[in-house]
Amino acid sequence: MTTPDNVFWQKYDIEQNNRIALLHQEPLVLWFTGLSGAGKTTLANALARRLYGLGYHSYVLDGDNLRHGLNRDLDFSVAARHENVRRLAEVAGLMYDAGLITMVACISPFKTERDFARSLLPDGRFVEVFVDTPQELCEQRDAKGLYRRARAGEITNFTGIDSPFERPAHPEMTIDTSDISPEQCADLMIEYLTGHGLLTELATHRPA
Repeated sequence: MTTPDNVFWQKYDIEQNNRIALLHQEPLVLWFTGLSGAGKTTLANALARRLYGLGYHSYVLDGDNLRHGLNRDLDFSVAARHENVRRLAEVAGLMYDAGLITMVACISPFKTERDFARSLLPDGRFVEVFVDTPQELCEQRDAKGLYRRARAGEITNFTGIDSPFERPAHPEMTIDTSDISPEQCADLMIEYLTGHGLLTELATHRPA
């Protein structure tokens, strides 16, 4: 869909550089991809807690949560699933513009979807985190009963059952949650972000 020729970009007095100065941080998007049950939201939440403790302003966008509101009109057809990820990427881009460190937790099984999300951000400000937990373990967890329902034919277009997952070829980070705790994963992510200069300035306010 193209933008109508009667729609124009609006300029604002307060821009991203002003928000960056106010928040004392550089914005960033971390995109957690992987199978259902891999631990994407759990890791994003653990990282958000760690960032909060360090005084950073962050937010978690979870694919399921957005389906309760912004994406509630979408079903689980292939086209709708693509649109679901597109909207998530656009919202993440807005949060990046707002100056936040944003964690997106979404299966996002296709390379084209993840490439689109990356294309919305400047080079180096998109971190793809592949939560590479074996499918056998994901199915053992199955806290929502989705794999069971998919194998029974009650859910169609389910990633890993009757819809493919395209493994990231060159993610910035790969994490297998089989034998490592969310807190240990958060340590690894903070170490990566710090080591690559992505957390260049701690916020001045740190919660007690």
